[in-house]
Amino acid sequence: MMRLQILQRSGFGMLLLAGTLLFLTAIPLIEAPSASAAAAAATKKSKPAVTTAESTARRYAEAMGAGNTVAVGQLDFSCQYSLVAAAPHGIKRYPTDSDPVYDSCRQRLQNAHAPTVVRTDVGMEVLWPSNGELVFFSEDVSRYPASAFVTDSLGLSPPGTGFHIHVAGSARLPSASFRLRPNGPVVAVPTTLVKLTISYQDPLTAPVTYAAGSVKWTTTIKRTRRALKDITVQWVVLSGLKKHGFAGDQAVVNLPVTSGAIFGSGKQEQIPFVTETSHALPNSLVWWAPTDSPGALTAAVARAATFPELRDRVAMLNRVLIVDPHQAEALTVLSRHLYAMVLREAYPFHKLMVNDPALFLVVNEHFWNIYAQSTRMDLSLGMEMGGFDKPTTADYLYRMLSAMQTLAVVRPEQLDNRFRLGVALRWNNDQGPSIETHHSLVKAIPADQRAGRAEALLQLAWSRINKVAWNRILDDSDIRTAYQDADEALKLADLPLDKFMAEYTKAYSLLFTPDRDNRALLERLTEAKRWFTEIPGQTPDIWNFFVGAESLKAVLDADPIFQPILAQADGKKG
Repeated sequence: MMRLQILQRSGFGMLLLAGTLLFLTAIPLIEAPSASAAAAAATKKSKPAVTTAESTARRYAEAMGAGNTVAVGQLDFSCQYSLVAAAPHGIKRYPTDSDPVYDSCRQRLQNAHAPTVVRTDVGMEVLWPSNGELVFFSEDVSRYPASAFVTDSLGLSPPGTGFHIHVAGSARLPSASFRLRPNGPVVAVPTTLVKLTISYQDPLTAPVTYAAGSVKWTTTIKRTRRALKDITVQWVVLSGLKKHGFAGDQAVVNLPVTSGAIFGSGKQEQIPFVTETSHALPNSLVWWAPTDSPGALTAAVARAATFPELRDRVAMLNRVLIVDPHQAEALTVLSRHLYAMVLREAYPFHKLMVNDPALFLVVNEHFWNIYAQSTRMDLSLGMEMGGFDKPTTADYLYRMLSAMQTLAVVRPEQLDNRFRLGVALRWNNDQGPSIETHHSLVKAIPADQRAGRAEALLQLAWSRINKVAWNRILDDSDIRTAYQDADEALKLADLPLDKFMAEYTKAYSLLFTPDRDNRALLERLTEAKRWFTEIPGQTPDIWNFFVGAESLKAVLDADPIFQPILAQADGKKG
């Protein structure tokens, strides 16, 4: 009523009324965007802004990853404390960028990080990067300073590919306290615990830890290693420092200050005294999984195959396999390269020049077959056990065995791997598994695939022979079965090399029969010699190598009936 009376008394009553009606009509149009803006403001408020302490911790971690020595020194409490403690009235500004104090602080950090970059590669267990810094947290992660998880070797590109930092929250702590001078007053400053999640971008250069649940405190079991993807690190941040003579108002307590008074109990004063320390949270570890970056792993395998140095190839493949232990391409390339290396390791012993690839394979495999029956030193003594400065044949054998066994499960249809696996098991003196592996191959290869089946039968025969030759149990039925396997292989073989090996295998198996017939042995060696002369690339030295096998030579030298075979070889050599 009052509003109507006023409008009636006014000369502009009708105009004001019209304006009021227009305003009321426009209210719905104005309220809609206002409600949207209010909702957006509420959403913005629900996401808290980064606090000063959180920003300080983040800047410190980013400076560490960028290798910015000056920025790290200016945000590090320990580094700044030494400057303030040495100045009677504190400092007003930071030292110039060229001041040696920053290098001193950097060196102290590097000393603290040193245990994480000590390479302990043994044999073929090397990890990529194969040279330079490999960050490996071999102890519980909480034992390392928080800065170890954001070092420049992980953040810079190259060698690292960097990491992302996410603020995971913060909380107030009881005030930290410290003295600036001996017997001086104790000052207290506000303290905040900040949590940052560090996410490493690349599985190939990320730091490495032991896998969760891996056995500790043992030397008989190799602990599984994993590439770290994410970890949450807590940082202690002090505030309100300027009024105590510091150039900056916030600083991160990463490493404790080493100086401090010694109490009567012998304990050193803790500077600063805080209820928490900066370290990683052990339960926050997340490792790279096979499905996280499969394309990068496949590309890494292809890259590894091009490296000229075996160490680099193995390091990259090992890195791929700690992310995906069942990556078939990596298992294939690794096992093939190491198998080829074991074959080449035979040359310094026999020193035979073998130009034909097929004959080269047979000669070197045969060398290790015979060697595995006797001394076995090079097939059993690893680099670490023997105290050597480089990998041994045993190191290659042990590493390729695990890769072959996994590949046989992942890709059982890959028969060439199962061939090599059975041979490697034989050299490792795993008698039962070797025989079983080659026996399953014979079953898996159809009868119409004559060459493949013949090879499988010959490998099976040698696995049986090695068992009997090592155990020296001459009434073992496996030795007669080996002869039969080789005889069946002879019927399937087409090439002179295969026929030679079949006859030679039959002859060799006769050495371990309890009622050995030397004339039968001579017949088989004579046939073997006939086929040997037709092999491309054969030489008298190679023939002498086969008949000079330790167990065979002892029998041939003891019975004159073998003189024609030996004389023929000597005559050819002359």
